[in-house]
Amino acid sequence: MDGVPIKAILFDLDNTLIETNRANQYAMQKTYELLKTSLELDDDVISQICDRFKQKLLHEKFDPSAGRSIDEVRVGHWEDSIKESVDSCSTPSLAAQCYYLWKKSRLELIRLSPEISSLLKQFRRKYKLLLLTNGNSQTQKEKVEAAACEGFFDKIVVGGDYAEQKPHPSIFRLCFDLLQVEAQDCIMVGDSLDTDIQGGFNAHVRATVWINSAGDAVPVGSVTPDYTLSTVLDLEDVLAQLNKRQ
Repeated sequence: MDGVPIKAILFDLDNTLIETNRANQYAMQKTYELLKTSLELDDDVISQICDRFKQKLLHEKFDPSAGRSIDEVRVGHWEDSIKESVDSCSTPSLAAQCYYLWKKSRLELIRLSPEISSLLKQFRRKYKLLLLTNGNSQTQKEKVEAAACEGFFDKIVVGGDYAEQKPHPSIFRLCFDLLQVEAQDCIMVGDSLDTDIQGGFNAHVRATVWINSAGDAVPVGSVTPDYTLSTVLDLEDVLAQLNKRQ
């Protein structure tokens, strides 16, 4: 909607502000090396274990009411992945080693780059900033802490703390209320068409900005972002365009 000043920016976290994919690859390589040393198996079997863990993580359905922590669930993912790949192998101790090495290694690379930190400081002088991230509450809060995000945002909202996550409008309305702004005052910036861009569209924000580092085409039938950038570092140009329309 032309003529509406931009007052607030909602940012996704993973693969928007931090390079989660790179951190995942690093963590998996470290765990691969541990498995290789511990099991003395060929590379194909070790790769199979790692691939099975990644699939379990991808399709994970975590229920906090079930009485198990996310750490216990993910240790179980490693244990099941090893057992499914190596017959008659007792793995509880190794599975726990794998998980905590994977977790520690991943968090080591979860950080805001100096360039993005500088950009956020610059934006915060002009706009209200809110971090809106989907995912398990503990896991995402560990990332937020590892990246030292707290000092860069007016509010941080972790989807796992609420009944509905992106792209549901309810969590966006919560964000607007926390910032004391209207939907048309905001833009949504994120790397996921399905959650960030669709969610921004559902919530009727002023504009959506897709961070598309891979240069992918928008799939047929998908929501279309208002702007597409290869990096969040180019966001200032988009804001300049939007603010010129006032």
